[in-house]
Amino acid sequence: MISDLLSATVIIGIISSGIRLTTPYLFASIGEMFGQRSGVLNLGVEGQMLLGSFVAFYVTLKTSNLWLGLLAAMGVGALMGLAMAFVTVNLHATQGISGIGFYLFGMGMSNLLFQKLVGTVEGVRGFQKISVPLLGKIPVIGEIFFNHNALVYLAFLLVPVAWFVLNKTTLGLKIRAVGENPEAADSLGVSVAGIRYLTVIMGGVFSGIAGASLSVALLNVFQQNMTAGQGFIAVALVYFGSWKPFGILGGALLFSMVNALQLWIQVLGIPIPAELAVMMPYILTLLVLTLSVSKGRGPSALTKVFEREG
Repeated sequence: MISDLLSATVIIGIISSGIRLTTPYLFASIGEMFGQRSGVLNLGVEGQMLLGSFVAFYVTLKTSNLWLGLLAAMGVGALMGLAMAFVTVNLHATQGISGIGFYLFGMGMSNLLFQKLVGTVEGVRGFQKISVPLLGKIPVIGEIFFNHNALVYLAFLLVPVAWFVLNKTTLGLKIRAVGENPEAADSLGVSVAGIRYLTVIMGGVFSGIAGASLSVALLNVFQQNMTAGQGFIAVALVYFGSWKPFGILGGALLFSMVNALQLWIQVLGIPIPAELAVMMPYILTLLVLTLSVSKGRGPSALTKVFEREG
């Protein structure tokens, strides 16, 4: 019954699940935001997430060390970010097309490695819930906000840290300058290529963590194409959030709450077609992209090739 969704237990469950499901969106979107603020659009986020997800799962499966698995995911994300930076910065490839290429590579390679190295669905013991002392004991509030795994807390901590780096540091000033006017930044001695390399690699690292959060924190398994479009949603969230960390946080919470809602609809057996429920986050993505077109102005040099004169 639809009325079941209004019960206190279900509402708490939806909000708590929504906060947990925000994790991959935040990591991937914040990383992509830094790249876009420097002028590079990376549509390969989904592929980076998939490969990071598999590597984290496989290393954890073989070593039983979650942090080593997470580190491996960060490493493979950094390598894919490095490759993306080389193709776009040095070779001046079209960013949209090259990003799709890296997405297809990540999807194909993760599927191949899974088939050859694992073969069947296996589970791992992922990151466990950590109850924040005192705060975790607060009725309702504690259950919703302060009983999650370490990656959830890190994802939400990343938002103010990203805001501070972007707006209150010299590095953030250089990133914004390169994304708005790379010629002017270059004339002041800022390495446009260096900044773009840094931000795209950083985005790869965060995408790797986003993928790892799925396989060793939220689901504790790896399945082929398990990201199911979340990387592309992460790119859309950057536009929705107007290239600002807290705006991205708002969008990520919105998407994850809708995702949690459709999961609870299926769990409760509410008479809504399962296919329609699963489509809800993606329908919202289309609406967000449509509305975001006129919402704000992106970095002026986004997707534009920079060639240093002389």
